[in-house]
Amino acid sequence: MSPSTEIPARPQAAPGLGLRAENLHRSYGRGRDAVHALRGVDAAFAPGTFTAVMGPSGSGKSTLLQCVAGMDRQTSGTVHWGPTEITALSERRLTQLRRSEAGFIFQSYNLMPAMTVEQNVALPARLAGERIDRAAVTEALARVGLADRRRERPGRLSGGQQQRVAVARALYARPRVLFADEPTGALDRATGTDVLRMLRAGVEQEGRTCVMVTHDPLAASFADRVLFLADGVVVDDLVRPSAARIADKLSGAAC
Repeated sequence: MSPSTEIPARPQAAPGLGLRAENLHRSYGRGRDAVHALRGVDAAFAPGTFTAVMGPSGSGKSTLLQCVAGMDRQTSGTVHWGPTEITALSERRLTQLRRSEAGFIFQSYNLMPAMTVEQNVALPARLAGERIDRAAVTEALARVGLADRRRERPGRLSGGQQQRVAVARALYARPRVLFADEPTGALDRATGTDVLRMLRAGVEQEGRTCVMVTHDPLAASFADRVLFLADGVVVDDLVRPSAARIADKLSGAAC
């Protein structure tokens, strides 16, 4: 999994973005049938830090991630990326901002089966109409140990390898902020640990800001901070807790 020493170093990535959510509400439906996924959440994610978001099923953790990442629109409240209030942006401008500043990793990989591994990694640049940096694609795949599989289709890879491709795709443009929703949920323990170490390295070596939703105490222990949600509100905030302490906090809750 170590980067190849033959890959030339690229310029240092820009420092991570600070993220901030203020009085964030997200409801689905109307009237008595409305579901209130977020109820006035205030949360800040400092530049160059790794935050895990946890809570029981239905607590609002994935909704919080999607709203902070600009993938879902809040019902009320604001979200800032650095000085920019993304909740005031048009869809077009928000899409441009996400493409230029953020990377995304999901449990379901979201790879295009008809494309090769290297084409999947370069897909965000292609969608943005940008020139594809072949050296950067090679470097991203080398970082996840898949440079020799770049011509393969995703269907010929294991689940763990497909998630590594998803990580490489997220890292290709050296994003300032990385959002991960259950990135290790479908992986075996060893492969999941490799993915978490890559996320941790991006924070420590490149100053990237990382926000990850997870149900796994061991995964959360890689973070600098763990934010706990329940019924759409923040109920606790732990700094550098151990996996055992996180598990104790979660005991009795079905995450």
